[in-house]
Amino acid sequence: MSAEASDPGKLGWMVGAPPPSDKIIRFSDPDYFSFPKLRWTVCHFRQLMPTVGVSRGIGAPVSLERKLDPTIDAVTFTPLGSDKPMSWEESLAANYTDGIVVLHDGVVVYERYSGCLDDTGQHGAMSVTKSLTGLLGEMLVAEGTLDANAKVATIVPELAKSAFGDATIRQVLDMTTGLHYSEDYADPDADVWIYSAAGNPLPKPADYSGPRTYFEYLRTVRKEGEHGSAFGYKTINTDALGWVIARVTGKSVADLLSERIWSKMGAEQDGYYTVDSIGTPFAGGGLNAGLRDLARIGQLLLDDGVLNGQRLVPEAAIADIRAGGDKAAFAKAGYSLLKGWSYRGMWWISNNEHGAFMARGVHGQAIYIDPTAHMVIARFASNPVASNAANDPTSLPAYEALARHLMQ
Repeated sequence: MSAEASDPGKLGWMVGAPPPSDKIIRFSDPDYFSFPKLRWTVCHFRQLMPTVGVSRGIGAPVSLERKLDPTIDAVTFTPLGSDKPMSWEESLAANYTDGIVVLHDGVVVYERYSGCLDDTGQHGAMSVTKSLTGLLGEMLVAEGTLDANAKVATIVPELAKSAFGDATIRQVLDMTTGLHYSEDYADPDADVWIYSAAGNPLPKPADYSGPRTYFEYLRTVRKEGEHGSAFGYKTINTDALGWVIARVTGKSVADLLSERIWSKMGAEQDGYYTVDSIGTPFAGGGLNAGLRDLARIGQLLLDDGVLNGQRLVPEAAIADIRAGGDKAAFAKAGYSLLKGWSYRGMWWISNNEHGAFMARGVHGQAIYIDPTAHMVIARFASNPVASNAANDPTSLPAYEALARHLMQ
């Protein structure tokens, strides 16, 4: 179904008191996050499952200046692997965009909502969450609270017998750990589904004998290959880092994100994380937030961690991320659409001529930061295909074309 045909408003999901039986979505339904239901679900996680808040504090939001650019919709580019030009406006529907905002020089020059989202709503950030967990980790490293060369087991002894035990914090941050773990969402037997079952906060079936929390699952992960030799994108790295962060700070990633960034960056809305059965935030993909607040994160990094003269993020942490990771290690992962990229501190580094870097999440979530163009793009989406390989051929050239347009 097209973006227009699958619009959750048109399909009438969860409308009524109560909704008709064929329009009800429950977390316990096996297809609650399958297309087209997912186009409603991505905006309503806290309606379906337990969550924990990320407080914005009690201060007034920092307003974003607005000067909308009516020429942006007509910006054209050629998708990767195609010879047919596409406009920026056409790309939004092609990628099932639920919301997108563009900042140029810190000013909102474009903002559009669709699907389940409006400017007052919140949306699942999916694996964009990883980049915020990574940012917290890099901040602790820059401040000396966390030693990047320390072995995970020295901080979390419970992981000593797992694959993480002899990995360094840096290897976890850059996902160069050697783990026996499959994150192929298209494979019903992949490890990611066992992990999802462990993190499911609902009561387990009577015959369930597997791990019951994120922490319990992490202790079962076995080693495959050598740490440090190759990049391997695996969500469990981020949740292991979340455990490390909680152990060294005494705060969950939700509380630390609120304390260090969310309550200080002038956010408009509280965020929230989905949690497991003991209330552990899903550090690898559980953040939900307003779109403009996602853009504020991007702008904070673009401005080297400073907001209104106050330093929120150590300059060294951002510099380390922007410098990128091991290109050779990244290349071994075989991302054909991301040749020349690298991964550092749980951020995706393009290494292009503009020095652009990204936070990326399944189904099309993104924060794209272009330091040369002084541009930030924040996007929420509900693409039917989980892998970003489905939208990268359109999204990446669109972002680069918009950067060139704004620099004119």
